[in-house]
Amino acid sequence: MLRVIVRELRRIWLFPRYLVILTLGAVFSFVFFATVSGEGQPQELPVAVVDMDGTYLSRRLCHEIDATPAVHIKALYTNHTEARKAMQRGEVFAFYEIPEGIYNDLLQFRSPHLTLYTNQAYLLAGSLSYRQLATMGHLATGAVQREVLRKKGFKDDEIMGIIQPVALETHAVGNATGNYQIYLMTTLIPGIVALMAMLHTAYVIGRERQERTVKSWMRKAGGDAVKAMVGKALPYTLHYTLLLLVAEVVMYGPMHFPMQGNWPLLMLVSLLTVTAAQSAGCFLMGCIPDPSVAMSLTSAYGTLAFTMCGFSFPVDAMPLPMQLFSMLFPLRHYWLAMRDITLYGSGLEQCWPEVCVLAAFVLLLLIGAAMLGRQFERRVAC
Repeated sequence: MLRVIVRELRRIWLFPRYLVILTLGAVFSFVFFATVSGEGQPQELPVAVVDMDGTYLSRRLCHEIDATPAVHIKALYTNHTEARKAMQRGEVFAFYEIPEGIYNDLLQFRSPHLTLYTNQAYLLAGSLSYRQLATMGHLATGAVQREVLRKKGFKDDEIMGIIQPVALETHAVGNATGNYQIYLMTTLIPGIVALMAMLHTAYVIGRERQERTVKSWMRKAGGDAVKAMVGKALPYTLHYTLLLLVAEVVMYGPMHFPMQGNWPLLMLVSLLTVTAAQSAGCFLMGCIPDPSVAMSLTSAYGTLAFTMCGFSFPVDAMPLPMQLFSMLFPLRHYWLAMRDITLYGSGLEQCWPEVCVLAAFVLLLLIGAAMLGRQFERRVAC
């Protein structure tokens, strides 16, 4: 197998552009996601206010909205049509509509209505805008009620019991600050690295067929297809595992992502994830004689993993056949193990099912090697 590894290292030295391009792609992806939201989530989202009242209360509400870091008032309108058109053009993600006479209604103890419109065509921006503006609306209501009750002679303790009879204490487990990078990068970056490892391994195997050098490759392995497959994949295993470990060191180190577990277990899971992804690529490339078809299926399988791993849409909410189908993707098991290790500090006693499944993916490499060896024997016999 050593001769196969040396042969592959020589081929990498002669044709380094593929490895360099994919490595730069992984680095660019990391830098992009690390800098796209440097403060953890989008800030200063543009919103608008339709102020039909123009009183002290409406101006104070606008000031309070603009003071929040998540949104800022980009424009003030006097009618609903202008604000709606601005939201349709994508200039603002939400707008408040303050009706005329709201201040007089409050003074006369009538219940005025504030209307909030959000553009949910943008999931993250629309949701954050809605949350911020809805919160400001509730706070404004409470502030008005407090002033009215104070004028009636109520004490502050009594006022809080009337305004908020039940206090809700919220604990955001695993991501207390609501940092969107923690949610995004801890799955996307390993998924991108595993995808590149799988595609690169499948490509170099398919290239042997396209260049008709399978015979030379097998000769270096002594005719053993398993040694030939493992020896060819091993340099890329080490390279992409190192990339993934460096990314994890940066995320859980200088970027201060939550890390409650132990590093050796996370390193083991990372290595098994890269190996499992490569095994899937070897399996498809070994079973499908046409390299172009095999690469297309490998790409489709790799990209589908981002949907089926469960970080964007919960697998438990999927139909049962899709839940079973998600188990065929290494990224799904990495996500489960990473969540237990980093967020809950679990050890091997909790993560052993995912570790075993990732290790079992190596069987795909053995099957792909057996199929490749059988195809090679048939060609030699002919």
